[in-house]
Amino acid sequence: MANFAGIWKMKSSENFDELLRALGVNAMLRKVAVAAASNPHVEIRQDGEQFYIKTSTSVRTTEINFRVGEEFDEETVDGRKCKSLATWVSENKLSCKQTLVDGDGPKTFWTRELNGDELTLIFGADDVLCTRIYVRE
Repeated sequence: MANFAGIWKMKSSENFDELLRALGVNAMLRKVAVAAASNPHVEIRQDGEQFYIKTSTSVRTTEINFRVGEEFDEETVDGRKCKSLATWVSENKLSCKQTLVDGDGPKTFWTRELNGDELTLIFGADDVLCTRIYVRE
């Protein structure tokens, strides 16, 4: 199993605005969100199957604490409450399916894949994907 632990700095981001649009976020809020999320600081702590991930931007900080294979509470990228379940796809890739607690919306998920000192994070909303590449600091 790969070690995801570390401090991560974003190297590139593709389709974040398109992802927010697919989630129904209005143009004004998308502009603010895209600007705020342009330089996130990500801290990952890992103890075997147990993960803690803190993502900080100038506007918002999110923290998730979960064990692979066990359902946990999370929020989608646009802040809606969901139940999430992370599973291993391979020894260096996690996939997490999110299910909204209330209301309807696109099917959302994320994956995190470690390739050496690069971490690829993909957010999905139905068939719209946002890819972010991080490097370990």
